[in-house]
Amino acid sequence: MEPARLIWSKWKWVLLLVLVVLVAVFGLLQGTRHSAPVQTKAGRTTAPAAGFTPAACTLLPPETPPEFATVEFTTDFSKHCVHYDEIFSGGPPKDGIPALDAPRFVTVSEADAWLKPDEPVIVLQVGSDARAYPIQILIWHEIVNDTVGGMPVAVTFCPLCNTAIAFERTVNGHVLDFGTSGRLRFSNLLMYDRQTESWWQQVTGQAIIGQLTGTTLVPRPASIVAWAAFRAAYPSGLVLSRETGYDRPYGQNPYQGYDNVNQSPFLYSGPPISSKLRPMARVLIVVLGGEAVAYPFDTLQRVHVINDTVGITEVVALWVAGTSSPLDAGTIAGGRDVGSATVYMRALGGRTLTFRFDGTHIVDKETGSTWDILGRATSGPLSGTSLTPVVATNSFWFAWVVYRPDTRVYRP
Repeated sequence: MEPARLIWSKWKWVLLLVLVVLVAVFGLLQGTRHSAPVQTKAGRTTAPAAGFTPAACTLLPPETPPEFATVEFTTDFSKHCVHYDEIFSGGPPKDGIPALDAPRFVTVSEADAWLKPDEPVIVLQVGSDARAYPIQILIWHEIVNDTVGGMPVAVTFCPLCNTAIAFERTVNGHVLDFGTSGRLRFSNLLMYDRQTESWWQQVTGQAIIGQLTGTTLVPRPASIVAWAAFRAAYPSGLVLSRETGYDRPYGQNPYQGYDNVNQSPFLYSGPPISSKLRPMARVLIVVLGGEAVAYPFDTLQRVHVINDTVGITEVVALWVAGTSSPLDAGTIAGGRDVGSATVYMRALGGRTLTFRFDGTHIVDKETGSTWDILGRATSGPLSGTSLTPVVATNSFWFAWVVYRPDTRVYRP
């Protein structure tokens, strides 16, 4: 008989696919909500200075789209800038993993009853409106259509890529609602908008198929941090409720063991992966001034603070311990500690700060003020001030480098 470990190695991805299909079945039973269509014109939104502008999306000659796509979608498949043979079914059909369209929120004190201190949450702040989106919920829904600080946004999470990204939902004056297509490209979530049924690549925010092909969503700074960090920074903040209208085992991880750095990406079919890092290495990505930089979590964990220049912008990458991996153990809270990483501009009040880790805290050399992972000065002369966040994406290496093979990997 084969050893149990060998049997598990052979069959774990089959079991994972079965779990994904079960999620799809639950989604179909629960149903989904659709918005009325509107007519929009294709175009590119203006990305912020601290954001990612993907490569130009050049229209390709017409190809025959996959039959499973034309049955479920009314997309204009004559317009596309990727080849259809790059797209695969992830198991669930359209909306099989149901996006949250009418999210409910609870207070920090209410959420504290079911969130563990080191559980990962996605933090998004627009103006004074700060919200936490627990990954224990996002891992089952992948997209939340929300309005934060008066701004329509989509908060997205692709478990297979470990990418948590927030986007503005307004395109050419129209607010879009997003759902899951059930398809993957290079193992990354393909979203679709319900108004034109164009398909969007989550990691780049770019429409790659349909009427809006070539349009790029505006990203917003969103970070994965520990629940304890959000709770301390935003005691009056809002937290996505587990009262979603869907029956899901929130808190459990259907992708147990997936983020082992020695694993291979699930359902990845694409160009060879750059050998600068292992495919499943966890990185923090920043793109500024046309330059893409990857900060490996292994490096961040050793140094805690990286003062760097990306493009022509001086930035600082911060890392603190105390955040569990959502893709490791059987429960979200039970994952190993991978820490949190964020990026901010070093310019503040007309001068550029230089940061260091003193063995216990993150401090700036100029004033000796102490800073937290959310870019807030918590003590010292600069107490009460905040750094300007930079759009930075948590990702597995394979999920990013396929789009930007020229990415610089930071080395101390």
